[in-house]
This record gives sequence, C-alpha cells and structure tokens, in this order.
Amino acid sequence: MATASEVLTMLRPNGGWVIVGDSWEGVSFIEAQPISKEEFEAGFAKVDAWKAEQEAAAAAKKAAAEAKLAALGLTSDDLKALGLGGN
Repeated sequence: MATASEVLTMLRPNGGWVIVGDSWEGVSFIEAQPISKEEFEAGFAKVDAWKAEQEAAAAAKKAAAEAKLAALGLTSDDLKALGLGGN
C-alpha cells in the first residue's frame, strides 16, 4: 500500500514539501507548487505503477552500463576492484 510520502514524492519529486503523519491534513508545501487534495488522493492509485516505472528505468540503466562494460571487456567486478563500483 502506498504511503502519503510516496505520493508526494511522485507528484513533487524535487521536494519542497513536508508531511507530518500520513494524511492530507499533515501536508505543507514550503517551496513547491501546491497540489489539491483531489490530486493527492488520486495519486495513491498511481504510485504502484510509478514505482514499477522507476524500477524498470533503473534496471535498464544498469543493463546499459553492463553492456558498455562488456563491450570494453570489463565486468562490474573489475570496477569494484578499482574502487569504482557500487553494488
């Protein structure tokens, strides 16, 4: 189940908001264009698809990077050995 924080992150990814609790009443827009309560509530139905898109984009970026490494004859373990690789 989506959280209010996830909804706000999806709708206003650059921040500019704070939330206390997990409901519309706890949302304050500090440096972001405010959204309506209706947009906020509708966001709950969209978060799962948004998260799946984010995960797919991250996987695609990783696959592209690994393909580039392979084209150079390298592996992610080679980068780790050089102190350049993360996970």
